[in-house]
Amino acid sequence: MEFMGYFEYDETTQHAIDYQHFLLDSPSAFHAADLVRQRLEDAGFTPQNEKDPWDASPGGHVMLRSGAVVAWVVPETLTEDAGFRIVGAHTDSPAFRVKPSMSSTSPDGFKQIDVEVYGGMLWNSWLDRELAIAGRLLMRDGSQVLVRTGALARIPQLAIHLDRTVNPEGLKLDPQQHLHPIWSLDSDADLMEEIAKYAGVKAEDIVSHDLVLVPQQGPGTFGDRGQFFAAGQQDNLSSVHSGLTALERLAAKGMPKEGDVLVFIAFNHEEIGSETRSGAAGPLLASVLERTGAALGRDLDARHRMLAQSSCVSADAAHSVHPNYAERHDPHNRPVMGRGPIVKINANQRYATDAEGIALWLRACEAAGVASQSFVSHNAMPCGSTIGPITATGLGILTVDVGIGLLSMHSAREMSHVDDLIALSKALEAYWLGA
Repeated sequence: MEFMGYFEYDETTQHAIDYQHFLLDSPSAFHAADLVRQRLEDAGFTPQNEKDPWDASPGGHVMLRSGAVVAWVVPETLTEDAGFRIVGAHTDSPAFRVKPSMSSTSPDGFKQIDVEVYGGMLWNSWLDRELAIAGRLLMRDGSQVLVRTGALARIPQLAIHLDRTVNPEGLKLDPQQHLHPIWSLDSDADLMEEIAKYAGVKAEDIVSHDLVLVPQQGPGTFGDRGQFFAAGQQDNLSSVHSGLTALERLAAKGMPKEGDVLVFIAFNHEEIGSETRSGAAGPLLASVLERTGAALGRDLDARHRMLAQSSCVSADAAHSVHPNYAERHDPHNRPVMGRGPIVKINANQRYATDAEGIALWLRACEAAGVASQSFVSHNAMPCGSTIGPITATGLGILTVDVGIGLLSMHSAREMSHVDDLIALSKALEAYWLGA
């Protein structure tokens, strides 16, 4: 990837290049979570198996669970009024999930991958793109293997000659009939055998799988100064990467000597409602906080006092004003990509932000020297939701929803601004430092 127009290898460029590599190495939630684990272990964090006794010794710790990852940093000195400072994000993105049947053959001999829609994807954006398969394989011996294939499939769009109404009336897609990727023709090839080759295992040793299709095209920048970033999965790997790099910088400076326990958690399954064992509506975060407090020697009342002293920044992608659909945005709250991270506000609490949360976030941005913007939905356009309200209601922790502005959210190829990527990371670092 070339960052055209940059004459110096500045901090923003360096951060964006690292983001590019992070996205390339994170084609699925399982890859993303494992990459966070790897990088934090490289930074000195101790791996934690949740089946083992809990480690809350001073320093950093990291744990995986089914496409989610959680890390916590315990200071050397923990006072009675210490709480948790939590940054939450999610590793999953809308995609096509491979069905158990895996592949079928049309009457004309086309071999097609059997998929179902995962999350609220923009279907049309996946047409005419070369697609790879990525995810995890569960082996007969109980181990798990991460895999990513090369370009293997494509969903070809119907030619305009066979659908003259597509432009004036719009494209109409049936997810069962029209979103069926082609991967072979007139062949006896077996899809699992093909995937096994990329994984370096035997197909007969694979007992189950969690596999998705992802665009093969890699991330790239564009614009007159290379300021725009194009890639899939930026909702929400933009936040995962920002939290990871903020934590890496803290570790490089030396673990904190005092203050709150720092927590970074990237859940799985946010795009389908979070109601899984590794999702935000599951017990993962509560378990980590409970076990950490107990391992620190805090009794039940003391652990509840820790929660009362705690806060959470729920970091998930936000909407930038779209210049071609300006009427879809609130006329008086108009966040634009490149002008700083966005605090997300909703009167019906689809976002968990309240006045206390806004004040907390603005302190962090001021300490980091970055600008902040506000997003409020157009009253006739209901907004989505995040892990924020789930965390706030499940644990009673002060929570604020933030994120960087995107265009083409939930497209196979989303658009962000490189300035926002480093700005969010700096703001999260300032929050963890006690701003």
